[in-house]
Amino acid sequence: MTRDEVVAWLEKSGSEKARKELPRYGIVAPKAYGIPMAALLAFTKKQAKDHALAEALWKTGWYEARLVAAMLDDPALVTARQMDRWARDFDNWGVCDTVCWHLFDLTPHAWDKAREWSSATPEFVKRAAFALMAGRVRHEKTTPDARFVALLPLIEGGARDERNFVMKGVNWALRRIGGRSPGLHAKCIALAERLAKAPEASCRWVGKDALRFLASRKPKPRKKR
Repeated sequence: MTRDEVVAWLEKSGSEKARKELPRYGIVAPKAYGIPMAALLAFTKKQAKDHALAEALWKTGWYEARLVAAMLDDPALVTARQMDRWARDFDNWGVCDTVCWHLFDLTPHAWDKAREWSSATPEFVKRAAFALMAGRVRHEKTTPDARFVALLPLIEGGARDERNFVMKGVNWALRRIGGRSPGLHAKCIALAERLAKAPEASCRWVGKDALRFLASRKPKPRKKR
Protein backbone atom coordinates (compact mmCIF):
# COMPACT_ATOMS: atom_id res chain seq x y z
CA MET A 1 0.00 0.00 0.00
CA THR A 2 1.01 3.61 -0.43
CA ARG A 3 1.07 6.24 2.28
CA ASP A 4 -2.05 7.88 0.86
CA GLU A 5 -3.92 4.55 0.81
CA VAL A 6 -3.05 3.87 4.45
CA VAL A 7 -4.02 7.41 5.47
CA ALA A 8 -7.33 7.03 3.60
CA TRP A 9 -8.02 3.85 5.56
CA LEU A 10 -7.16 5.58 8.83
CA GLU A 11 -9.48 8.50 8.06
CA LYS A 12 -12.29 6.10 7.16
CA SER A 13 -11.80 3.93 10.26
CA GLY A 14 -11.59 6.69 12.86
CA SER A 15 -14.40 7.73 15.18
CA GLU A 16 -15.08 10.73 17.37
CA LYS A 17 -16.00 8.45 20.29
CA ALA A 18 -12.67 6.60 20.25
CA ARG A 19 -10.77 9.86 19.83
CA LYS A 20 -12.41 11.37 22.90
CA GLU A 21 -11.49 8.31 24.98
CA LEU A 22 -7.73 8.72 24.47
CA PRO A 23 -7.26 11.26 27.32
CA ARG A 24 -9.04 8.83 29.60
CA TYR A 25 -6.11 6.46 29.13
CA GLY A 26 -3.53 9.19 29.63
CA ILE A 27 -2.81 9.58 25.92
CA VAL A 28 -2.44 13.16 24.73
CA ALA A 29 -2.49 13.14 20.93
CA PRO A 30 -3.64 16.35 19.20
CA LYS A 31 -3.59 14.60 15.81
CA ALA A 32 -5.61 11.41 16.22
CA TYR A 33 -8.24 9.62 14.15
CA GLY A 34 -9.66 7.54 16.98
CA ILE A 35 -9.05 3.90 16.05
CA PRO A 36 -8.87 1.02 18.58
CA MET A 37 -5.57 -0.84 18.83
CA ALA A 38 -7.28 -4.12 17.89
CA ALA A 39 -8.32 -2.65 14.55
CA LEU A 40 -4.80 -1.38 13.87
CA LEU A 41 -3.29 -4.78 14.67
CA ALA A 42 -5.78 -6.56 12.41
CA PHE A 43 -5.05 -4.13 9.59
CA THR A 44 -1.25 -4.36 9.80
CA LYS A 45 -1.27 -8.17 9.96
CA LYS A 46 -2.55 -8.15 6.40
CA GLN A 47 0.25 -5.89 5.16
CA ALA A 48 3.85 -6.67 4.22
CA LYS A 49 6.78 -5.04 6.00
CA ASP A 50 7.71 -1.79 4.29
CA HIS A 51 10.49 0.41 5.66
CA ALA A 52 9.89 3.31 3.29
CA LEU A 53 6.16 3.31 3.95
CA ALA A 54 6.79 3.30 7.69
CA GLU A 55 8.99 6.39 7.38
CA ALA A 56 6.36 8.17 5.29
CA LEU A 57 3.62 7.36 7.80
CA TRP A 58 5.78 8.49 10.71
CA LYS A 59 6.33 11.88 9.11
CA THR A 60 2.56 12.56 8.99
CA GLY A 61 2.61 13.10 12.76
CA TRP A 62 -0.74 11.38 13.25
CA TYR A 63 -1.04 9.15 16.32
CA GLU A 64 -2.45 6.07 14.61
CA ALA A 65 -0.21 6.52 11.56
CA ARG A 66 2.81 6.29 13.85
CA LEU A 67 1.46 3.15 15.50
CA VAL A 68 1.00 1.58 12.08
CA ALA A 69 4.50 2.72 11.11
CA ALA A 70 5.94 0.80 14.05
CA MET A 71 4.05 -2.33 13.05
CA LEU A 72 4.99 -2.17 9.36
CA ASP A 73 8.66 -1.19 9.60
CA ASP A 74 11.34 -3.83 9.11
CA PRO A 75 13.50 -4.15 12.27
CA ALA A 76 16.45 -5.31 10.18
CA LEU A 77 16.51 -1.95 8.38
CA VAL A 78 16.12 0.24 11.46
CA THR A 79 19.29 2.13 12.35
CA ALA A 80 20.37 3.57 15.69
CA ARG A 81 20.01 7.03 14.17
CA GLN A 82 16.41 6.33 13.19
CA MET A 83 15.67 5.15 16.72
CA ASP A 84 17.00 8.41 18.15
CA ARG A 85 15.06 10.46 15.62
CA TRP A 86 11.75 8.70 16.23
CA ALA A 87 12.28 8.73 20.00
CA ARG A 88 12.59 12.52 19.93
CA ASP A 89 9.05 12.58 18.51
CA PHE A 90 7.54 10.48 21.32
CA ASP A 91 4.82 12.60 22.90
CA ASN A 92 2.71 10.02 24.75
CA TRP A 93 3.09 6.56 26.24
CA GLY A 94 0.97 4.93 23.51
CA VAL A 95 3.41 5.79 20.74
CA CYS A 96 6.43 5.13 22.97
CA ASP A 97 5.37 1.65 24.07
CA THR A 98 4.01 0.55 20.70
CA VAL A 99 7.18 1.57 18.87
CA CYS A 100 9.38 -0.09 21.50
CA TRP A 101 7.49 -3.38 21.63
CA HIS A 102 6.58 -3.77 17.96
CA LEU A 103 9.79 -2.44 16.41
CA PHE A 104 12.71 -1.11 18.46
CA ASP A 105 12.77 -4.16 20.72
CA LEU A 106 13.39 -6.35 17.67
CA THR A 107 16.43 -4.44 16.41
CA PRO A 108 20.06 -5.25 17.23
CA HIS A 109 20.33 -1.81 18.87
CA ALA A 110 17.77 -2.47 21.63
CA TRP A 111 20.25 -3.19 24.44
CA ASP A 112 22.42 -0.18 23.67
CA LYS A 113 19.46 2.20 23.46
CA ALA A 114 17.98 0.87 26.69
CA ARG A 115 21.17 1.78 28.51
CA GLU A 116 21.68 5.07 26.68
CA TRP A 117 18.12 6.36 27.07
CA SER A 118 17.95 5.46 30.76
CA SER A 119 19.71 8.77 31.47
CA ALA A 120 17.79 10.82 28.89
CA THR A 121 15.98 14.01 29.85
CA PRO A 122 12.72 13.86 27.80
CA GLU A 123 10.07 11.91 29.70
CA PHE A 124 9.05 9.52 26.95
CA VAL A 125 12.58 8.88 25.70
CA LYS A 126 13.51 7.86 29.22
CA ARG A 127 10.39 5.72 29.50
CA ALA A 128 11.42 4.03 26.25
CA ALA A 129 14.61 2.81 27.93
CA PHE A 130 12.66 0.84 30.48
CA ALA A 131 10.07 -0.33 27.96
CA LEU A 132 12.95 -1.86 26.01
CA MET A 133 14.31 -3.51 29.17
CA ALA A 134 10.91 -5.03 29.83
CA GLY A 135 10.68 -6.15 26.23
CA ARG A 136 14.02 -7.92 26.20
CA VAL A 137 12.63 -10.40 28.72
CA ARG A 138 10.32 -11.72 25.99
CA HIS A 139 13.08 -12.43 23.51
CA GLU A 140 16.19 -13.32 25.50
CA LYS A 141 15.24 -16.87 26.38
CA THR A 142 18.77 -18.24 26.64
CA THR A 143 20.68 -15.10 27.64
CA PRO A 144 22.50 -15.42 31.00
CA ASP A 145 20.86 -13.61 33.92
CA ALA A 146 23.99 -11.51 34.32
CA ARG A 147 22.99 -9.35 31.37
CA PHE A 148 19.77 -8.41 33.13
CA VAL A 149 21.48 -7.98 36.51
CA ALA A 150 23.58 -5.27 34.85
CA LEU A 151 20.35 -3.32 34.19
CA LEU A 152 19.31 -3.16 37.84
CA PRO A 153 21.52 -0.15 38.73
CA LEU A 154 19.89 1.72 35.84
CA ILE A 155 16.47 0.78 37.16
CA GLU A 156 17.45 1.95 40.64
CA GLY A 157 18.61 5.26 39.24
CA GLY A 158 15.50 5.63 37.11
CA ALA A 159 13.26 5.12 40.13
CA ARG A 160 14.36 8.54 41.41
CA ASP A 161 12.60 10.21 38.48
CA GLU A 162 9.25 11.46 39.82
CA ARG A 163 7.57 11.82 36.43
CA ASN A 164 4.56 9.55 36.16
CA PHE A 165 5.34 7.74 32.92
CA VAL A 166 8.99 7.24 33.80
CA MET A 167 8.10 5.77 37.20
CA LYS A 168 5.64 3.37 35.59
CA GLY A 169 8.21 2.35 32.98
CA VAL A 170 10.80 1.67 35.67
CA ASN A 171 8.30 -0.38 37.64
CA TRP A 172 7.38 -2.33 34.51
CA ALA A 173 11.01 -3.22 33.81
CA LEU A 174 11.66 -4.27 37.42
CA ARG A 175 8.60 -6.51 37.51
CA ARG A 176 9.33 -8.12 34.15
CA ILE A 177 12.98 -8.83 34.92
CA GLY A 178 12.05 -10.20 38.33
CA GLY A 179 9.71 -12.68 36.71
CA ARG A 180 12.34 -14.11 34.38
CA SER A 181 14.11 -16.56 36.70
CA PRO A 182 14.40 -17.44 40.40
CA GLY A 183 17.83 -15.77 40.58
CA LEU A 184 16.59 -12.54 39.07
CA HIS A 185 13.46 -12.71 41.20
CA ALA A 186 15.57 -12.68 44.37
CA LYS A 187 17.71 -9.78 43.15
CA CYS A 188 14.68 -7.75 42.07
CA ILE A 189 12.96 -8.41 45.40
CA ALA A 190 16.07 -7.12 47.17
CA LEU A 191 16.12 -4.01 44.98
CA ALA A 192 12.40 -3.42 45.48
CA GLU A 193 12.82 -3.68 49.26
CA ARG A 194 15.63 -1.15 49.15
CA LEU A 195 13.57 1.24 47.02
CA ALA A 196 10.56 0.85 49.31
CA LYS A 197 12.65 2.32 52.15
CA ALA A 198 14.23 5.12 50.12
CA PRO A 199 13.64 8.79 51.03
CA GLU A 200 12.33 9.64 47.55
CA ALA A 201 8.58 9.17 47.10
CA SER A 202 9.01 7.88 43.55
CA CYS A 203 11.43 5.18 44.73
CA ARG A 204 9.05 4.09 47.47
CA TRP A 205 6.16 3.79 45.02
CA VAL A 206 8.21 1.74 42.55
CA GLY A 207 9.55 -0.49 45.30
CA LYS A 208 6.26 -1.15 47.07
CA ASP A 209 4.33 -1.80 43.88
CA ALA A 210 7.00 -4.15 42.55
CA LEU A 211 7.09 -6.00 45.86
CA ARG A 212 3.34 -6.61 45.77
CA PHE A 213 3.64 -8.01 42.26
CA LEU A 214 6.79 -10.10 42.71
CA ALA A 215 5.80 -11.54 46.09
CA SER A 216 2.97 -13.49 44.49
CA ARG A 217 4.79 -14.52 41.31
CA LYS A 218 7.91 -16.58 41.88
CA PRO A 219 9.15 -17.93 38.52
CA LYS A 220 10.09 -21.54 37.95
CA PRO A 221 13.64 -22.43 36.87
CA ARG A 222 14.02 -22.30 33.09
CA LYS A 223 14.59 -25.62 31.39
CA LYS A 224 18.01 -26.03 29.83
CA ARG A 225 17.98 -26.54 26.10
